Amino acid sequence: MNELAQAATFRHLVRLGGPLMSQAGGETEFVVEAATIQDMLSRLGEAHPALRPLLAKSVSVVVDGQLYRGDWQKPLREGAEIYLLPPMQGG
Repeated sequence: MNELAQAATFRHLVRLGGPLMSQAGGETEFVVEAATIQDMLSRLGEAHPALRPLLAKSVSVVVDGQLYRGDWQKPLREGAEIYLLPPMQGG
C-alpha cells in the first residue's frame, strides 16, 4: 500500500506568510482538511479560487518548521503547524 493511501485526513490551520498575505484578499489563515501537502494545496485552491495563481507558482511550504519544496506527498500529522511562503531562492 502506498504512503498516500495510508495517510489519514486531518483538519489543518494553514497560515500565509510574507507577501502572500496581501495577495489573499486580506485573509491570512485557512482551515483545510488534507492528508498530504499536495492534498492541502489542491483543497485550498478549490475552496479559495483567488489563491490558485499563488499556489501554482511553486510556493514554499513549511510544516512544523521544516521547509518542503516539491515533496508534496509528505503526510501531514494531526496538529501540524503549516505556513505557505513565497518561493525560496538559493540552496
